[in-house]
Amino acid sequence: MQGDTACAYGALYGGCNFFAGYPITPASEIAESLSIELPNVGGYCLQMEDEIASIGAVIGAVWAGARGMTATSGPGFSLMQENIGYAFMTETPCVIIDVQRSGPSTGQATLPAQGDIMQARWGTHGDHQIIALSPATVQECLTLTADAFNLAERYRNPVIVLTDGEIGHLREKMTFPDPSDIELVNRRLGSSNQHAFGGEMIPPMFELGHGSFVHVTGSSHKETGMRDVFSQEVHDTLIRRIYTKIDVNRDKLVRVEEHFMDDAEVALVSLGVASRPTMGAVLEARNNGLKVGFLRLMIVWPFPKKKIAAIGKKVKKILVPEMNLGQLSREIERFVDCEVVSISKVGGVSHRVSEIYSVIEHYT
Repeated sequence: MQGDTACAYGALYGGCNFFAGYPITPASEIAESLSIELPNVGGYCLQMEDEIASIGAVIGAVWAGARGMTATSGPGFSLMQENIGYAFMTETPCVIIDVQRSGPSTGQATLPAQGDIMQARWGTHGDHQIIALSPATVQECLTLTADAFNLAERYRNPVIVLTDGEIGHLREKMTFPDPSDIELVNRRLGSSNQHAFGGEMIPPMFELGHGSFVHVTGSSHKETGMRDVFSQEVHDTLIRRIYTKIDVNRDKLVRVEEHFMDDAEVALVSLGVASRPTMGAVLEARNNGLKVGFLRLMIVWPFPKKKIAAIGKKVKKILVPEMNLGQLSREIERFVDCEVVSISKVGGVSHRVSEIYSVIEHYT
């Protein structure tokens, strides 16, 4: 199965019943697959006029009770940023799949990259916290997309799935899990004496059209949802809460995969498509007696800073294969004292095992 198609099935496993999107390479197969499958489960698939309308439709559908998702690539992801900020401010649980391609601008429309890591974290203005997952296989395109829906509902927060043009168009064997093995997390719904935007760290939601009064605005607002744009106290309370609700759960959200770290003198850290040749290079190095280990990030945001800091105290160097010009390595540098070396590659072609191995040899 193709990675994009696996994302579509992962959405179905995650309970998705609403999709809105606009065709864009290399993400179009997600919309194409859901246009076939969603009507079969009583869901809705809309092709909107652009990406701005797509994320707006998803936000509206979620507040009407749907589990909603959109999918895009770099240029469309850029267009979505204002409404993604609105989703943060209104605490709207939704899933955005970004099948990264080589940019900026139109770039290399059909070729992969990992240049949206920082855009996923800081693409919209203001203080906010994001959850972002990074599949490295077709199987994970399914499982992590399904997970994204549960995380969105649990934390009342937008969740981004960062794939790329190579994983999205890669075909691999995969296994469809038994639906009974995937537990669906449903949003908590509020009662008449609760507030939709306060009272507790992650407040319950109120669905529009079901008899509850709720005011939803991207402006600064009180616990009731009513606008109050001039009060420093109201804004401070709101923003600190929506920021902190992810930060205090950071340890629960850390998801990494470790290999050969017990005796490692040099660590490699990578994610997504770049982690595939990285694993090959690490295996070759271990076979040749080199003490290297590998840490793969499956959730990149919130960043696993405690894990990275602990590794930085154990090893002499950290090598970072990445399909960008240092977005991941610069984040790692913030939390370690050892040397961090970016093995960067751009141009729409992923690393070769031999390229990464030669750098390992140089530093061991």
